[in-house]
Amino acid sequence: MTGFVSNAAAARSVAATAVAVVAILAAQNASLAQTGGTCIPVAERKTENGCFVHAEVRLERLPRAPIFWHIDRFPSRSAAEAAKEKNGTVVQIFGHVWLFTIADESWRSSGGEHVASVGPLELPAARELMATYMEGNFMPGMQSTVHRHPGTEAWFVLSGAQCLETPRGTQIGRPGAPPVIVAPGDPMLLTGIGSEQGRWLVSNAFEI
Repeated sequence: MTGFVSNAAAARSVAATAVAVVAILAAQNASLAQTGGTCIPVAERKTENGCFVHAEVRLERLPRAPIFWHIDRFPSRSAAEAAKEKNGTVVQIFGHVWLFTIADESWRSSGGEHVASVGPLELPAARELMATYMEGNFMPGMQSTVHRHPGTEAWFVLSGAQCLETPRGTQIGRPGAPPVIVAPGDPMLLTGIGSEQGRWLVSNAFEI
């Protein structure tokens, strides 16, 4: 009889589907599971998805004014290097050359395309600070472990969406929305949400 599936066949089909779904979710989360949900140096990258550190730099003395993370995009590394000033760092992420600069709100680069000023950042009161710049590349459903950082962490979402949960509440990051910023020491859980690949730029400034 055509169009008929036995109960046993249906059960096998459901079981196979369940196994396939579990395998897909495991693959999506593999890059984070390898490192316990933490970011790894981009040179050690073995998969597309996850969190990858592109640069770590010491910051020179900052002004007392509110501090922001300035994001500028350039057509070439040489152009970005020529425009780099104090506390500026040039990185290449997602096929673009970026100049990241930690400075007061009014600071502007002498060239390139100004993409965003993220802040104000709640920086530790310290004589010496380090800035780490990262790439977040999450499929929907990918999730970090619950973790915390000694410094302020900020995300600028280029595509997709994220949900950041802390004891202070939940923040949703997506293109065009206010940036997601977490204060030093707050425990956090980051999840990729929505239906699109999540790609975001990340900064973390902390005491050394």
